[in-house]
Amino acid sequence: MVACYKDGQAIPIMHERLTKVFAQMGCRYEIIFVNDGSPDNSEHVLRDIAKKDPRVTAVIHSRNFSSQNAFMSGMTIATGDAVILLDGDLQDPPEIIASFAEKWAEGFDVVYGIRVKRDASAFLRVAYKLFYGIFRRLSYVQIPQDAGDFSLIDRKIVNILIAMPEHDMFIRGLRAWVGFKQTGVPYHRPERMFGRTTNNLPKNIRWAKKAIFSFSFEPLEWVFYFAMIVSVVTFFFIIFYVATYMLNPNQPRGITTIIVFILFFGSVQLISISIIGEYLGRIFDEVKRRPKFIVKEIINKPKT
Repeated sequence: MVACYKDGQAIPIMHERLTKVFAQMGCRYEIIFVNDGSPDNSEHVLRDIAKKDPRVTAVIHSRNFSSQNAFMSGMTIATGDAVILLDGDLQDPPEIIASFAEKWAEGFDVVYGIRVKRDASAFLRVAYKLFYGIFRRLSYVQIPQDAGDFSLIDRKIVNILIAMPEHDMFIRGLRAWVGFKQTGVPYHRPERMFGRTTNNLPKNIRWAKKAIFSFSFEPLEWVFYFAMIVSVVTFFFIIFYVATYMLNPNQPRGITTIIVFILFFGSVQLISISIIGEYLGRIFDEVKRRPKFIVKEIINKPKT
């Protein structure tokens, strides 16, 4: 299943490469493209391909609901014994699917791609490495290093993911959370073939926050420990100022020190509130129980 957003030029090539891979593998398959509210001509391209190839299903969303929910949308109608998740921009090479299937045949329930090399700027490569390192240390589940959504997932795990009620999903984290037998396949992730990537710095920061706040409680613990440290330091400063005042009542008092302390404690409070707010925002989003996605139309719906 392929999540598509601004991938109108890449979709025909993706379809051609996928059909070639599956023909070489000699397996039964279905290809589910999910057009997640793409503003380009992706819907038109998908209609043409689905009209020519009955094994292609095109799911059209009413608007953009995120790649994670696009994958979930495809999972709900998939009928195979396993599903394979790919981004529609061809950065996930379809030719790796054969290696995924070999590992699956060996008994692994999840086979994920490990990005051993990226065609990206030095800054982004370092940033991604730093994020995954921090995330692995903070998360209460062991999430593989440099593993994205590109993966093969067995049907029993797909059913578990579909049954999960949470709205703001982070599939690579949930995929690790469910457990079972998992392994990785290394691959080289190229640059986007057409157009410019939609993963800019602010979006990557949002992804990082989503991952950390979904699978770690440590930021809340940091607030507690930081507050304790500040309280202890403040207590000693109070003793220091009282002692200096008693020893030398005429000693001049500087307003600069007061301003610095006010700004420091104000910053601590704002940081603490923002961390708590991140968790509260996610709780607020979950309790509304809105649907993860809205399907406008399904072309060539798979037959169960």
